[in-house]
Amino acid sequence: MTMTTRSEGAVDLGWRWDNSFSRLGEDFLVPQEPEPLPAPYWVGRSMGLAREMGLDAAQMESHALLQAVSGNRKIAGTEPLASVYSGHQFGNWAGQLGDGRALLLGETAGREIQLKGAGLTPFSRMGDGRAVLRSSIREFLCSEAMHGLGIPTSRALCVTGSDAPVRREVVETAAVVTRVAPSFIRFGHFEHFCHHNQHDQLRTLADYAMERFYPECEHDARFGGNRYAAFLAEVTQRTAGMVAQWQSVGFCHGVMNTDNMSILGLTIDYGPFQFLDAFDPAHICNHSDHQGRYAFQRQPQIAYWNLYCLGQALMPLVGDSELAIAALETYKTSYPQAYARRMSAKLGLPQPTEETGPVLDALLQLMAADRVDYTIFWRRLSHWARECRTDDTSVQDLFLNRVAIDAWLLSYSELLVHAAQGLAADLMLKTNPKYVLRNHLGELAIRAARGKDFSAVSNLLRVLEHPFDEHPHYEDFADFPPDWAGSIAISCSS
Repeated sequence: MTMTTRSEGAVDLGWRWDNSFSRLGEDFLVPQEPEPLPAPYWVGRSMGLAREMGLDAAQMESHALLQAVSGNRKIAGTEPLASVYSGHQFGNWAGQLGDGRALLLGETAGREIQLKGAGLTPFSRMGDGRAVLRSSIREFLCSEAMHGLGIPTSRALCVTGSDAPVRREVVETAAVVTRVAPSFIRFGHFEHFCHHNQHDQLRTLADYAMERFYPECEHDARFGGNRYAAFLAEVTQRTAGMVAQWQSVGFCHGVMNTDNMSILGLTIDYGPFQFLDAFDPAHICNHSDHQGRYAFQRQPQIAYWNLYCLGQALMPLVGDSELAIAALETYKTSYPQAYARRMSAKLGLPQPTEETGPVLDALLQLMAADRVDYTIFWRRLSHWARECRTDDTSVQDLFLNRVAIDAWLLSYSELLVHAAQGLAADLMLKTNPKYVLRNHLGELAIRAARGKDFSAVSNLLRVLEHPFDEHPHYEDFADFPPDWAGSIAISCSS
């Protein structure tokens, strides 16, 4: 595929654009062109995603694409817009929100493409519409890291930077992330139209979402054939599966507001996220979360609360509260089942059994008591299960309570008797990543990027795209966090 520049200055990527969201009309969006980003430069590029989207290396290095994804030149066929939505933030109704820092360019090959940080929109409120280099690098890396882990997520094609100043707590520099997802529709989109009693628009949005992503709901016999209840149940189950995956890898989202919840069960809006270092179920990664609403162990409960908000927003369409509750109640079976499957796989067991739960619960209590590093423990346990050497104390060395972990390993060994040793270890090594995007790794990449050294971003991306592989040249990325990592503060401005 070749890339040409049209005479009017638009960059033609050879993509065929549909832009179905823009056809929903003025009640849903405001057309908005990006603001130019002064003197942009490349910070990071996902060549894996580029290949999926039909872009080659030459295109990804081109000046024309750099200008296009920085908002300086139009991409041929796009219809940039900002969408309106509302939502609950930290459990309170926040009213109208909307895309204050992101512009949807359009839809191509079943993917929507957004520019985050491309300037002011009508929904920017008191913000400036810009993103900063720090948060943009974190979102870029984590989007692709989550994809590498197999967790449903928005993706990030690239991030560009500029020396243009942006004020947060201090003055920082600007950046733009090119985000990609099948859709960026949020729970908050539905809340917006329900709250404003715009039931025709609510129906239009729900029908649009179902036609594109949930066509099976049209003929779903559950819930008395009520397709909107079936839609709610499908969103509930996807959300349950996503959160189970978060918990299994120790991922803290940090700000699970309803406007940050995807209707497709995707992880979106990477702000104050964190992967656990020491295992602490009560860990709060967001320094703006003063009440601990979004603590790690509360994420499953908050997802359920958010789904109830979605259910309330859909009530004008569902029309029967008992059907809506029945759809939402599927979470109470979907989440525990999904979580049990994920955690059993981490133990090398293809399916959970009656014995798995008590053994797992005992382990998590030991890990929490001794603040054991979550990722390193599971990776070491994977190798321990493969070797089964009596002189291998790598797992015990992580614990202060050696008597307790020795006893646990004995009970765990009894579980493994029922599984083929090699198959169990293979499953564990494919389930327990060696590498996750720890806070200090992101911080080091950000510090280097501020000095115009982007090699740390590209090296980290290379490893995070394949987190279950060994990567012998990057062993330090899998090491314990340094002492200073505990002082890294991430908040809603991150």
